[in-house]
Amino acid sequence: MNNKIVIATLFFCVTGQLLFAQRDTTKKQTIDITSTYKPVLRNSVKVNFSASNLAADTTKVVGPYSIPAQNLFYTYQPVSLKPLALAQDSALALGMRNYLKAGFGNFSTPYVSAGFSFGDGKTVLANLYADYISSKGNIKNQDHSLLNIKGSGSYFTARNEAYGGVTLKQEDNYLYGYDHLTHNYAKADVLQRFQDVSIRGGFRNKDKNETGINYNPNVEISVFSNQNRLTESSLVIDAPVEKTFNDVFSVRVAAKADITSYTTKGFIPNNIKINNNIFQLSPELIYAKEFLTIHGGVSPAWDNGKLSVLPNIYGEAQIKDKSFMVQAGLVGRFIKNSYRNLSAVNPYLGIITSQQNTKETELYGGIKTSVGKHFNFSAKAGIITFNNLPFYINDTATDYKSFRVVNESKVTDLRIHADMSFISQDKFTINGGLTFNGYTGMRNNAKAWGTIPLEITASMRWWAFKQVMLKSDFKAFTGGPYLLKNNVQKTLSGAADLSAGIEFAINKNFSAWLDVNNIFNSKYERWHNYQVYGLNVLGGVIYKF
Repeated sequence: MNNKIVIATLFFCVTGQLLFAQRDTTKKQTIDITSTYKPVLRNSVKVNFSASNLAADTTKVVGPYSIPAQNLFYTYQPVSLKPLALAQDSALALGMRNYLKAGFGNFSTPYVSAGFSFGDGKTVLANLYADYISSKGNIKNQDHSLLNIKGSGSYFTARNEAYGGVTLKQEDNYLYGYDHLTHNYAKADVLQRFQDVSIRGGFRNKDKNETGINYNPNVEISVFSNQNRLTESSLVIDAPVEKTFNDVFSVRVAAKADITSYTTKGFIPNNIKINNNIFQLSPELIYAKEFLTIHGGVSPAWDNGKLSVLPNIYGEAQIKDKSFMVQAGLVGRFIKNSYRNLSAVNPYLGIITSQQNTKETELYGGIKTSVGKHFNFSAKAGIITFNNLPFYINDTATDYKSFRVVNESKVTDLRIHADMSFISQDKFTINGGLTFNGYTGMRNNAKAWGTIPLEITASMRWWAFKQVMLKSDFKAFTGGPYLLKNNVQKTLSGAADLSAGIEFAINKNFSAWLDVNNIFNSKYERWHNYQVYGLNVLGGVIYKF
């Protein structure tokens, strides 16, 4: 037992000594780092948030209002046919203030047109225009010439404008509508030379003033003559004034005096002197809202001392949110039948021995509309009552070469008019119009002599390229009735007149142009015995500076 204790004690002693001997008594290796760096927290940075771009909204926005088409051209206005049947086209605007246009064509036709502009356009503005054209037809004495000089100017102040103008015009027509197998007139014997000198001026406000009154008094003096046959002088004074009370109501009053004196020269058996005067006062009340406009008033007028009260009631209503407008009215007016105005309708008019002014009363209704962005249309129908309407018949008592006026005391006219236009910016435009006149209920004449029952007009302007413009004009009408000796009634044939032209801009200053008129070469007659020229070709150049 003791031996076992001794052996165990020795075992533990030896084992402990071995374990102690296995310990690593060497010193551990260390690295000492010496530094002056002092850790510091970095300042915080402001975070900028940037959102991504929104996706574009491609849906079409329909506003609660309609914007009318922004047309750059006025609707086509037909003009009366002249013996040449030549529509004189104005030069294209190339950004210059002055131009000179010249050309030549068949029928020995020289053509010159010029325009000059002066002033800064802010304080003073003046314009001067001149035109000349003449032609010689294939029929003896079928000649025509026209010289027209016109000057106008304006002087502007802060609120007003003083304006005026002068016109000098001479037109030579020859009465070639006689039987050339029976008569042999010298050129001087059939000359009908119209000379017209007019001066006009006025004064108007440019902008609305504090009182809400707009004014435009103006006056025109003219002297018109048929060389060695007659002289007619006229004085026209017009003084319109308008007072605006608010955004809805306004009052307009216009006073007008039209005074004419007519005297013949060398008329057998005695010379004729006529005084023809019209005085008129036109008050009206105007009601204007966003979709409705109404004008209401009456116009007392004194026609050579005889009082007539003319209606002046008309209005327009637009359907809300639609480019559709309805118009209606009952209006009246006097048409001054001076020799100057009558000869503008028929240039082959002879001496007149009386002047009776036409009273016109019209009851009408119509529509106006726009389709899309480019198409405009309007139509109107009315019943017109004329008192003292002039008709034109050949002077059957002599040789037919001149016309005389026959008066119709009362006649009713059913008039239907429609026009349309298609306009694409300033690059392309088409205009067209149709007018129908149906005269009934005449008391003094069997038919409406010298009138046109149906007339169709059209016009096209197209900038095909940047420097090239193409154009075309068309006019067609049905023939009107005319009267021969022994009360023989006949009707003129209808006609169609087509013209076309081109203008090419060579550079900034020069352009070349070519017009072809009466392409169908139709020898139609607007007035009996007065045949127009046939195919007419005219070309030349334009200089802008």
